[in-house]
Amino acid sequence: MFRRCLISLLLLFSATAAGEEDILKNYIKEGLVSNLALQQQAFDLQKSLKALEEARGLFLPSLDLIARYSRAQGGRSIEFPVGDIINPMQETLNQLLQEQVFPANIENVSIPFLREEEQETKMRIVQPIFEPKILYNYKIQKNLANSRSAEKDAFARQLVNEIKSAYFNYLRTIQILQLIDRTDELLTENLRVSERLFQNNKETEEVVLRAKVELSELDQNRAIAEKNHVLAAAYFNFLLNRDLDAEIIILSDDVLTFDHSFDLTSAEINALAHREEFVQLYQAIEASGNSIKLANSAYLPRLNFVFDFGFQGTNYAFGKDDDFWQASLLLQWNLFNGFSDRARKQQAQLEKRRLETQYAELEKRIELEVTEAYHNLLVAAKTVLASNDRVKSAAKSFNIINRKYTEGITPQIEFLDARNTLTRSEANLIISRYEYQIRLAEFERSAALYSLENFDKNN
Repeated sequence: MFRRCLISLLLLFSATAAGEEDILKNYIKEGLVSNLALQQQAFDLQKSLKALEEARGLFLPSLDLIARYSRAQGGRSIEFPVGDIINPMQETLNQLLQEQVFPANIENVSIPFLREEEQETKMRIVQPIFEPKILYNYKIQKNLANSRSAEKDAFARQLVNEIKSAYFNYLRTIQILQLIDRTDELLTENLRVSERLFQNNKETEEVVLRAKVELSELDQNRAIAEKNHVLAAAYFNFLLNRDLDAEIIILSDDVLTFDHSFDLTSAEINALAHREEFVQLYQAIEASGNSIKLANSAYLPRLNFVFDFGFQGTNYAFGKDDDFWQASLLLQWNLFNGFSDRARKQQAQLEKRRLETQYAELEKRIELEVTEAYHNLLVAAKTVLASNDRVKSAAKSFNIINRKYTEGITPQIEFLDARNTLTRSEANLIISRYEYQIRLAEFERSAALYSLENFDKNN
């Protein structure tokens, strides 16, 4: 029975102006571009992408200019007893030749280990050949960037829901103010009729005083409604990063559409397939898996190619006799690190298990969220149907009593009771209709029904 009523309600509100529907869509697009909180998410994503670029750059060779100029004094020296070795030989030769042909006074040589003055200027190229840490660090940064992108999309989906809810709440405050205006007309007419009946001695002065009290109470309610209206507009404009008092285009009441019939099972399947939280958590699990591989890579050797070319000497000279080059293969293999590598691997394994458990919990939580949103939507739809019937009955009853009261047949208390019933019924209908739209927006978010395909993920 309820399903048939819901279908009738869907058909009743499906005849809308497509142009007016675009108003809310344009507001959503504006919010996805301008919202300050979403812009912060975009900055975080850009940081992750730059970190990924940094990790990618580690695969490429590095080129450094290294220049050194030094002055030294003292320190160790190398002693060469040249004189002690050569002088006796030279003296012997001179004696044989009976002539001082060869010098026999050569002094011993002392060469300091540190040159008194020295410079070295060179270019160094370092190219990683086998560096597992660079590979797994790149994969981790890629996972984190994808996770950040999914987090930004999840925030965007939540923002769409908040923009819709804020907009419908704003429209609701307008309807409430309009209801207060209509009630004011009724109470003003009630005051006029009460004064006439009092003047004709058909009622006592009490009815006039009561009518004035009702108008005063309505003024108080108007002040509260106007405050809610201003705050609702300010919050909506805040979400769109506009001036808080910026003008908001109002949709006509006919644009409140019920243009979808929903199936809970299909909604749950769609949520499990398209909710960004799953992508975010999956990438985190992948990152933890690569962290395990990164920890394992500590047991492997590292090999780098290093090439130096430059000039060196006791002064700055750049001739062919001053240049040099050197090519090296550097192998480094850590054989023991105090079991810290094993502990790091165990931490990564525990983190992965925690995230896998969190993923299973997320599936259950999303299913629960969709189920709750679905039933809230059904309750909201039933409330709209019941509120609509209630308004019709209250309006019919009020018209009858109002006519009798005008003729002086019905006491004022009965008139006011009928009027209060009608006002409450109309207010309840306004609230329930916009509550349905808010619940629909929440259901769209939980079931991932709103498409974000046109949303610039890197914006």
